[in-house]
Order: sequence, then structure tokens, then C-alpha cells
Amino acid sequence: MKGVVFTEFLELVEIKFGMQMVDDIITASDLESGGAYTAVGTYKFGEMVSLLTELSKRTQLSIDDLLYTYAQHFFTVIKSSYPGFLESYSDPIEMLSSIEDHIHVEVLKIYPDAQLPTFKTLEKSENTLTLDYLSSRAMYSFGLGLMHETFKFFNIDFDIRLEKLKEDGTHVRFFIERKNGYSKSRSL
Repeated sequence: MKGVVFTEFLELVEIKFGMQMVDDIITASDLESGGAYTAVGTYKFGEMVSLLTELSKRTQLSIDDLLYTYAQHFFTVIKSSYPGFLESYSDPIEMLSSIEDHIHVEVLKIYPDAQLPTFKTLEKSENTLTLDYLSSRAMYSFGLGLMHETFKFFNIDFDIRLEKLKEDGTHVRFFIERKNGYSKSRSL
């Protein structure tokens, strides 16, 4: 897992819960890296699981809720670091349907060894999108948070439902629907 995922996660923990919480979850986790991350480094996914588990214990928030909140934070990083990327889309359904064939291709140009989930577009219309998420990491709540933030970025009312096709969250189907048309105005 790319280091930027860890560095931004720890930044979010510091913002939401304080530096002491960052120290506490690092100390309580058995981390091969010792908790020292660089944005360009690569680290084992198990370290993220340990950090999330420790944070969940201390905050009484579920790992899914923490991943969703983290996605909201991470979207702000995307907006500030890659504004041109978001501006290259005029519609959230178009953007989300291009995850596999465009967005992940661009991510791999920046981080060639990134291990990304698979998003398969099953159905797409002007106002609906059905996507399958497949990943051994089961971070579908992170994906859900990014999807919600995408619609907010485009100032579009939406509804997203999900169905776990595998109980462990490694295969999830998202049903996405645009409501009430859309507004082209958006803020960066």
C-alpha cells in the first residue's frame, strides 16, 4: 500500500483526535515500519489494518465509519493536489464509470506499484450507474466515501446503495442514482 495512504491517514487522525492519538495507535500496533511513513514508500496493508483497529478500539467508531471519514479527507487531498484531474470531468457518473479505465491508469502512472481495487461497470445510463467493487482489502467504505464526495464536488443530489455480494466486503455492488438533474457549478 502506498505511503501517501498512511501519511494522509495519520494526518486525519491528528486533525480529528490529536497527536496523542496518533502516538497511541502507532505504539499499540505491531508495525514493521515502526510507524515512520513517507508518501512515496510502499508498506504492508496489515499495518493499515492495525492502525484502523487500534483507532476503532479507542474511538468506538467502526472501521467502516473510519474508512468513510478518511475518504472524505482524502478527497480534499485529491482536490488540492490534482485539481486539473477533477476538472477534466463534467459529470460524476462519467467520472465514476471511468475509475478502472482512466483514473486507475493515471494513478498507476504516479504510483506504478500501487495495488488498486477493481471497479467493474455493469450498467450505465445518464442518471444511473451500477459498479462492482472487488478487492481483497475490503475497503469498500473508503470507495463509498469517495463516491459521495464526488457527487458533492459536482453539486449533484444522489443516492448510493450498496450490496455486499461477499459478506467480508471483498465484493460489493454499488447502485448509484443521480436525482433532480445537476448543476454545473462547483467549487475547488
